[in-house]
Amino acid sequence: MLKIGVLGVGHLGKIHIKCIKEIEGYELVGFYDTDVSRVQEVEQEFGIKGFDNVSELVEAVDVVDIVTPTVSHFTSAKSALENLKHVFIEKPIVTTPAEARALIEYAAKVNVKVQVGHVERFNPAFMAAHHALDNPMFIESHRLAHFNPRGTDVPVVLDLMIHDIDIILHVINSKVKNVHASGVNVVSDTPDIANARIEFENGAVANLTASRISLKNMRKIRFFQRDAYITVDFLEKVAEIIKMEEVETIPDDPMAMIIDLGPQKKKRRIYFDKPQVENINAIVEELKSFKDSILNNTSPTVTIEDGYNALNVAHMIMEKIDNSSPVL
Repeated sequence: MLKIGVLGVGHLGKIHIKCIKEIEGYELVGFYDTDVSRVQEVEQEFGIKGFDNVSELVEAVDVVDIVTPTVSHFTSAKSALENLKHVFIEKPIVTTPAEARALIEYAAKVNVKVQVGHVERFNPAFMAAHHALDNPMFIESHRLAHFNPRGTDVPVVLDLMIHDIDIILHVINSKVKNVHASGVNVVSDTPDIANARIEFENGAVANLTASRISLKNMRKIRFFQRDAYITVDFLEKVAEIIKMEEVETIPDDPMAMIIDLGPQKKKRRIYFDKPQVENINAIVEELKSFKDSILNNTSPTVTIEDGYNALNVAHMIMEKIDNSSPVL
């Protein structure tokens, strides 16, 4: 049984508490938050202890779950690592790539597990389609959300787009070659809408759009690869796979879709697949996977290096935006 404590019990922190309570193998010891009124509210709602300071909580647990604002991620994680505690840390991992590199060094010295909360890796629609991804060469993502003041402490690239950055880096096995980006500050002091084009050394290209001032919510990504097109709707939990395979003769099936490219080419048949998507909670799954990595001494699904890589590309995008974008 792993003793776990939560740092930060805002909107997402309370969701983490609910999820941890569902996971066998965790003992939820308590939490810490700077807001006294929120501490009382959470104590009453969940029947768990609110600690007086971070140090007391860290000392009492084996695992620290960091769900605080991004600006405090580094100090919170550093404190936990210095006390030899395993760390689950929400995305983005920290504020800057330099801080992330420092955390990587701390974690390596103390030999503990660190997992970053890039939750879309555990989205059941992505998991259902993951097996079909094979060297995608063009990826297009749209992540749009209604305006919510809760997320404006960071640019939209760190708030929303970083989810898709992590997914893209996960499926494209190549180094980033170049980045083009633009964005606009509309209602906050940092970009609220952004578009980025990421070019990889192997020739792959990813086009990402993120907005937190949209009239509708959307979280979709499309993968294009040789003889296949895969689409994942993270919001609706739906995946579709369209594949082409060569056929020697035209099948008897009248519903079969055949592409005839001429007498010198083999015919191709189009197959449509809508894989079964499990009804699972992605946050429960990522916290469960972290527990398993600790108990089985295996690498976390989303490593601290993954968190650094996503953050590094996000900062490359933000630098391009700063150099090219107007302010409304």
